Amino acid sequence: MTESVLITGSSRGIGKAIALRLAKEKKYDIVLHCRTQRDAAEVLAEEIRQMGCNTRILQFDISDRSHTADVLIEDVEKNGCYYGIVCNAGINRDNAFPAMPPEDWDSVIRTNLDGFYNVLNPLIMPMVHRRKPGRIVVMTSVSGVIGNRGQVNYSAAKAGLIGATKSLALELARRNITVNCVAPGFIKTDMVQGLDEEALRQTIPANRFGEPEEVAELIGFLASDKAAYITGETIAITGGLN
Repeated sequence: MTESVLITGSSRGIGKAIALRLAKEKKYDIVLHCRTQRDAAEVLAEEIRQMGCNTRILQFDISDRSHTADVLIEDVEKNGCYYGIVCNAGINRDNAFPAMPPEDWDSVIRTNLDGFYNVLNPLIMPMVHRRKPGRIVVMTSVSGVIGNRGQVNYSAAKAGLIGATKSLALELARRNITVNCVAPGFIKTDMVQGLDEEALRQTIPANRFGEPEEVAELIGFLASDKAAYITGETIAITGGLN
């Protein structure tokens, strides 16, 4: 049975780039995930199949703990446990903290931070019982490292992911399962639409926004055998922004 890699939030943006990057290797079955954009996920799945790689789509909201567990457990029982998991799905609801509605705080924490638990908790013991090396990569953000105006909720969730990743890495190291964070800066995705790119470029030493494919290359390395001795780390991909 071919090894599987699950990529949450993979119908577009960075998640889509990661799925295509891993599909190029033809080593894994690519397990796509979407919450609402099923049509986009289906288009991506067909592109991956044309590359000669098997793929399937799971649809659930990672903030819904019960449904997430049900879908993931069913998939593992049917197709076997995963070699790799990329926790990429996330949302932002930016606002100045005094004006931030409680629902915007709650939704960002439930999706970005609770989603870590909701996705990984049902999958860890199957990975352990598999008794083979495994890879977990968690998408955090430069906002979780240095903070950002208007993103107190987002920064709190992403900083929490860094701490959670470090602790989980310690628990799984002897099982040959690595757990690492990737912290992108400004990457050309839907999440940065509406921002003043020209002004923000002046704050980035590389003087440009990153491309999703550049993040995907890093994920591809962390998912490989070559990254077996890297765990508990947060790797920034920010063009020098820190």
